[in-house]
Amino acid sequence: MNNSERLIRALFWLAAFSASAALWWPAPAHAARIKEVASIQGVRTNQLVGYGLVVGLDGTGDQTTSAPFTIQSLTALLQQMGVTIPPGLGTTMQLKNIAAVMVTAQLPAFAQPGQAIDVNVSSLANAKSLRGGTLIGTPLKGADGQVYALAQGNLIVGGAGAASGGSKVQINHLSAGRIPDGATVERGVPTPLNQGDSLQLDLNTTDFNTAHEVVRSINNRMGSGTAQAIDGRVIRVRMPESPDARVSFMAEIENLNVVQLAPAAKVVINARTGSVVMNQSVTLAACAVAHGSLAVTINSTPQVSQPNPLSRTGETVVTQKSDITITQQAGSLMQLPAGAKLADVVKALNALGATPQDLLAILQAMKSAGALMAELEVI
Repeated sequence: MNNSERLIRALFWLAAFSASAALWWPAPAHAARIKEVASIQGVRTNQLVGYGLVVGLDGTGDQTTSAPFTIQSLTALLQQMGVTIPPGLGTTMQLKNIAAVMVTAQLPAFAQPGQAIDVNVSSLANAKSLRGGTLIGTPLKGADGQVYALAQGNLIVGGAGAASGGSKVQINHLSAGRIPDGATVERGVPTPLNQGDSLQLDLNTTDFNTAHEVVRSINNRMGSGTAQAIDGRVIRVRMPESPDARVSFMAEIENLNVVQLAPAAKVVINARTGSVVMNQSVTLAACAVAHGSLAVTINSTPQVSQPNPLSRTGETVVTQKSDITITQQAGSLMQLPAGAKLADVVKALNALGATPQDLLAILQAMKSAGALMAELEVI
């Protein structure tokens, strides 16, 4: 056997081995970083909320007769500044340049006093527009009732509008705005990063395989016994003692790759909009589906009934004549082949020619019949 024949035979066996290996060798799994599949317990944002007043509006503020709390808030504000309103005058004031608003913000993790955060301002009563207004100093409180930030500043409203003679033109929304860096943090929230000898990682979704892969990845890089899976969502990680070492430790852990297998098959249905979303793990068993629509049409036609011209009694009466028609479309029985890939499932469902609303009922029936290999979730 010469060299060329040996080369041809070697290439042949290599091609045969590659073809056979494709049958038993697992497909490459999706890799993600730990920071994308898990979060540190306690290291999160906190919601802040406050009640305040927006002043300086161009006649587009609250109608104080319909929103008496706006006048009450203004009266309390003026009293704090040493201005006393005579009794009875507060209920008769008609102010158009002021509006009561709710102020919301998110306090990020590790926020420190003096740091600036963005705030959202939304009208609470019947103000026509907050454009051009200024938010007066508003304390922002957390769920525990403590003040964590103080908001104040000029609003940015991403809309415009004009009204005259009963006509109105409006672009976007005028009763809500935003103040970039409009609040100053007054108090920070302690985090567990430097507390205790361990930290807890919480997976974004409960999955035992992902928890196992996260523990394996951390232990392979940081040493055996560093991470321990408590359940399918919680992972406990032993931390260094020095705060600086903990920051470096977490920075390295967050960027470790985790091998993720295909997620559990799931079909998400939005019953309000008729949206249907399914992931790549959804499969379909062979089944037969028949779906027909029933339409009821009612047409009403007005008719005038008049009395005899020579009759001295009676009067003209308008009556309604209704025609009711029921139409049922034919629903032929269609056989759907089994599909092991998402493309096959989509092709089979499109063959039915059903609307998204009809598809909701079809998917639920297929799930009950055992033909849809996926979990149904209705939102």
